[in-house]
Amino acid sequence: MDGSQQGVPTNASQASAERPRVVTGAATAVTVLVSLELVREVLVTVANWRLYFRLHDYLAGKATAEDVLAADSDALAKLGSLWVLVLVGGAAGIAVVVWLWRARINSERMGGAAAHRRARGWVAGCWMAPVANLWIPYQVVSDVWRASAPRRSVPATLVSAWWALFVVANVVIKPIQWRVSQNFDSEHQVLTNANLSTLLTALYVAAGLLLLLIVRRVTTWQTSEHVGNAV
Repeated sequence: MDGSQQGVPTNASQASAERPRVVTGAATAVTVLVSLELVREVLVTVANWRLYFRLHDYLAGKATAEDVLAADSDALAKLGSLWVLVLVGGAAGIAVVVWLWRARINSERMGGAAAHRRARGWVAGCWMAPVANLWIPYQVVSDVWRASAPRRSVPATLVSAWWALFVVANVVIKPIQWRVSQNFDSEHQVLTNANLSTLLTALYVAAGLLLLLIVRRVTTWQTSEHVGNAV
């Protein structure tokens, strides 16, 4: 799978031969699951701050060691557990790919296959390709955005902002926060973790809300297009 238009219709007539896909159901699933993941991120941050304040109180003689252990258990075992991350985050990711695949098919009908810089297979593959996943997902989504817009000159500023926030969160902040959270040797480290968690959550929430807005707008554009009989 390369950057050429392999595996997709090569002209407008071939693209229009495919039946349009219904995107409203997938868009609803994205909205619900991404929202749940954002709520989980907020709860993890709240738990991290609760741990810090309990530790601070303990060092000041205002709380017991059991209080600190309870806060630590709440932060790490309940809200930040791996299975919750996989269940909610994984489901949200799958929903986004399903929606994007359907939206890509429709956008090829609306704007032509030539409007896309990447082959259709990249809709799913771009998220798993090392290094390439730093920019190809942006290309895929921005091309769907432009091809679906009623006016082909609509800028992809919204998509650019979403992707910039997403990359900064995952490539810059998350690795740092993860390393800090693995070893708490002092109150300062617990406070640093809470601050980084807050910053990471703010980036995720901003990126998530922009993603939901992108999904909503593209879905609206494609739904109002009425290209053939939906399947």
